[in-house]
Amino acid sequence: MAVNIGVIGTGNIGQDHIRRITQALSGACVVAVTDIDPARAQKIAKNLGGRAETTGQNLIAAKDVDAVIVTSIGSTHEEFVLAAIAAGKPVFCEKPLATTAVACKRILDAEVALDKRLVQVGFMRRYDAGYRLLKEVVTKGSIGAPLIAHCAHRNPAVGDDYTTDMAITDTVIHEIDTMRWLLDDEYVSAQVLYPKKTSKASKHLADPQIVLLETATGIRIDVEVFVNATYGYDIQCELVGETGVARLPEPSNVLMRSEAKLSVEILTDWKKRFIASYDVELQEWIHSVASDKITGPSSWDGYAAAVTADACVESQKSGKIVEIKLGTRPALYHHVPPPTT
Repeated sequence: MAVNIGVIGTGNIGQDHIRRITQALSGACVVAVTDIDPARAQKIAKNLGGRAETTGQNLIAAKDVDAVIVTSIGSTHEEFVLAAIAAGKPVFCEKPLATTAVACKRILDAEVALDKRLVQVGFMRRYDAGYRLLKEVVTKGSIGAPLIAHCAHRNPAVGDDYTTDMAITDTVIHEIDTMRWLLDDEYVSAQVLYPKKTSKASKHLADPQIVLLETATGIRIDVEVFVNATYGYDIQCELVGETGVARLPEPSNVLMRSEAKLSVEILTDWKKRFIASYDVELQEWIHSVASDKITGPSSWDGYAAAVTADACVESQKSGKIVEIKLGTRPALYHHVPPPTT
């Protein structure tokens, strides 16, 4: 039996997910949508053969909606995720889980009180084939115990509305989650440093930045975030272990010999880099809803990312090493099996 899904937020990412569910994935159908723009919701609902609800709360309460996808603006996430938990319905929430660590903690506490996992956060990199291969290397101990991780997150350019703190909250947030998952370790401190500024950045933007993270077991992670790198969208990750080194594979592209050059095209669009990851992510979520066992990125993961991001933003302002205190992980989030290849 197909899982009936309601989608809250029909902007770009919401429409992408609707397309995936209706055209590329199996086991689910979209029966209802809602959006801050009622006309857009009505148009999409008509094309789907579904209906448009007037509010997110009405959509969540609808009897024919088995599970909810939240792709609305971040400031609304807490309200809708809490409502889904109260209704006892699985909810897939695009990042961020909520806009503050305090709000994430309220979601965490509501789910713990229910004593059942219903929430999955949209950290799609865990579903990328390359990152999963890295995870397998770590799990099998193929390079020994991890000691150091080097990461880079480079964009060709960003708009003038992009601010220094967004380098953390919108960009490095992916590395924050992915490295926790890869290393199966929690963070204890963060620091942000500023190299020489690129001439390509807006006057108000510090770019590039270097984020330094330390884990509870002593692993050191450096993340270069460079959002005006001009040459392309480039995601790098290298793990240094006691007995070897493992690197994130490059995206598969054709090797060309042309004009006296040997070259490989570099992507410029992040959506193309991770398009397959979104497909795998949602398909696995649909299967988990059908089996009544959510195993993807959890409310705890959303909370841990928010607390870490807050520490990084604090360090951006002070330049100091900032301690990260997560508290005790609730038993509900222990022993969750990682995604498999």
